[in-house]
Amino acid sequence: MRSAAFILLACLLLVDVRGMAISSRGRCLCMDAGVNFIKPKLIKKVEAMYPSPSCQNLEIIVTLKGSGEKKCLNPASWFAKNFIKDAQK
Repeated sequence: MRSAAFILLACLLLVDVRGMAISSRGRCLCMDAGVNFIKPKLIKKVEAMYPSPSCQNLEIIVTLKGSGEKKCLNPASWFAKNFIKDAQK
């Protein structure tokens, strides 16, 4: 009887855990301030991650052409500010 109750309890816990919402980001993707400049002709894609409960920083992730490498761009740099301003136009 005890083993049946234990199995039932374990199944209920597994169902509860699998139904929980999981944040897609988790933590901050950029561990440091990031680079201040990247040649615009090397940029393939730019993603902006706005502050959220899991990460309080604005993160700008740049994917480079060719290698597909991702780099963090320092949002406080002159280049990033101008790049964002131009992209909004």
